[in-house]
Amino acid sequence: MLKIAAFAVSGVFLAMLLKQTKPEYSVFLSMAVCIGIFLYLLSGLSTVLGYLKQLQAQVHIDGTYLDTILKMLGITYITQFASDLCRDAGYSAISSQMELFARVSVLFLSFPVLLALVEMIGEVL
Repeated sequence: MLKIAAFAVSGVFLAMLLKQTKPEYSVFLSMAVCIGIFLYLLSGLSTVLGYLKQLQAQVHIDGTYLDTILKMLGITYITQFASDLCRDAGYSAISSQMELFARVSVLFLSFPVLLALVEMIGEVL
């Protein structure tokens, strides 16, 4: 975390300096720092996926549900990242539409999981 914090703060200071002389480059630098942090985050994702596979094997969760949950998490993280970049660049309308699309996408993905939960509750009762 210390590396990422130092990288982010350095990027912010550099962007602030550039904003005074070349404001258009400041936005690009900000985006580059965000993309760098996101790529660093993705490098640790394989470890998390390994833990989730172990959890799936121990608890005997249907792989379909786990895949759906991972898709929902992916949608939310990617949307948050892209939405923040759009908002920082001054395109808040695009950012808002992207967030709306993500909410609807997660809603559509959640229906099979919700139906399986309702079926399970029905069997218990």
